[in-house]
Amino acid sequence: MKILGLNAWHGDASAALIVDGRLVAAAEEERFTRKKHCAGFPAEAARWCLAEGRIAARDLDHVAISRDPKANRLDKILFALQQRPSWTLIRDRLANAGKVRDARGALLRTLGVPPSVLSAQFHAVEHHRAHMASAFFVSPFEEAAVVSVDGFGDFASLMLGHGRGRRLEVLDRVPFPHSLGLFYTMVTQFLGFPKYGDEGKVMGLAPYGKPQHLEAMREILKDGPGGARFELDLDYFLHHSEGVEMTWEDGTPVIGRVWSDKMVERFGPARVPGAELTDRDRDLAASLQQRLEEVYLGVLRAAAKRTGSTNLALAGGVAFNSVANGKILDETPFKELYIQPAAGDAGTAIGAAFQVLHEVLERPRSFVMKHAYTGPGFGEVRIKAALAAAGLSGRRADAVAEDASDRVASGKVVGWFQGRMEFGPRALGNRSILADPRRAEMKKILNERIKHRESFRPFAPVVQLERIGEVFERAYPSPFMNLVYKLRPEARAKLPAVNHVDDTGRLQTLRREDNPRYWDVIEGYRRRTGLPVLLNTSFNENEPIVCTPEDAIRCFQTTKMDCLVLGDWVVDR
Repeated sequence: MKILGLNAWHGDASAALIVDGRLVAAAEEERFTRKKHCAGFPAEAARWCLAEGRIAARDLDHVAISRDPKANRLDKILFALQQRPSWTLIRDRLANAGKVRDARGALLRTLGVPPSVLSAQFHAVEHHRAHMASAFFVSPFEEAAVVSVDGFGDFASLMLGHGRGRRLEVLDRVPFPHSLGLFYTMVTQFLGFPKYGDEGKVMGLAPYGKPQHLEAMREILKDGPGGARFELDLDYFLHHSEGVEMTWEDGTPVIGRVWSDKMVERFGPARVPGAELTDRDRDLAASLQQRLEEVYLGVLRAAAKRTGSTNLALAGGVAFNSVANGKILDETPFKELYIQPAAGDAGTAIGAAFQVLHEVLERPRSFVMKHAYTGPGFGEVRIKAALAAAGLSGRRADAVAEDASDRVASGKVVGWFQGRMEFGPRALGNRSILADPRRAEMKKILNERIKHRESFRPFAPVVQLERIGEVFERAYPSPFMNLVYKLRPEARAKLPAVNHVDDTGRLQTLRREDNPRYWDVIEGYRRRTGLPVLLNTSFNENEPIVCTPEDAIRCFQTTKMDCLVLGDWVVDR
């Protein structure tokens, strides 16, 4: 049974391939096109997935796309009658829906085959059902509360359900125009961060401020009945009335201004992108984050009450708010938590495919997503050819992990390129930049020499799972860097480069069996320093995470990394 899952004509376009119940390949389109959060149809990703699985077009049984223009039709009709949206908003939605309906044609053009060759059955899976399936069906849980929270997809922003075996029961949803994700996006834009995906910057900024504007945020985002519902004060927004310009073509998505002039009346002028941050900006970020946590955790408590479950599977763009996620086990009844590595829209390609496998075809579950290494990998022949083409002379190391740990411990910044690329927005040890977390100056070095990003954004620690309690106050695993914990008091001064201003870190925990070579680098560093933790940041510079050896070499040459490790090959600057 061969199923291709697609997230198309939406941000973070992606493809995933399931063969006989197991995830064989998954990747985002941006890694191939080099356009961040690439939307449009995931042509390159789809072609690569089929090539990786050695699947010809004629051999595909099913294709699942994580969009369903028919979903929530009654809500759409009621909205149109009550709100009378602009013609621009209606036109754009109809155009996007038309593309979704032509998924077969788009795949035929991508693969360059005649219609007679592609006999696969096509399935349209509602956006949030795909999110929920991506959370539950690849989790280790036989039963769990399942929650999807994001901006919007198929005219909804939240779906709450109960997963049992190969079934997902939907218990509640929040329709357009109310959205927890859009609330965060609106204030993010007002704070001068207008790009698609900038919400994470504001999460990093929030600890520098105080929640002085919390009451105002409670007016903008209001509690609804039962905890799982909430409402926006729509006077602060434009998306429901005038419509917001959105571009979902083949490049980086663009979302027009969401906030209305009432934000200016309430808080003063919006920050100009690139302008110096003020105390007001920092306090707005802190207030935004606290209000999101209040409502988000309230939704999750409602999910626990309605399902009676102590297990939670979570997805959607809001599930990347790792600060809020780090509080789930302390502030809700849940005892176990699973958030897969591509919890945002890219992961709906996986969810759509597994939704078809389990709920449509009624096949039993047999797969748990324990790691994120589902993307392209490259052998020594390709690596040597890339080095030669770039005019670089490296040496083949017999103990490459030892070499890397020695360089990190001596203060060098190491570009680390190994095995198969990660799926999702986090570099988890195969497309990473590694550095010494003991050196306070390392934040400035990385920001000025390599990453060229805002100074307030934190860097992430990776820690050996068995030693997490030596570094963090919580010991619950965080394999996909989706949780933020407090560092232990005795670890904070020792690890200034990964200790954020509020004494937290967005950590990755690592089991040796999931990535032995990466674990060995940490172990080598631990033997040298006594600390089982490294600084890990994504291997990129204001671009998608590197995919190929050529991408890694180009990033190495255009930044000031000290060392590049490609497979077994080491290049020193």
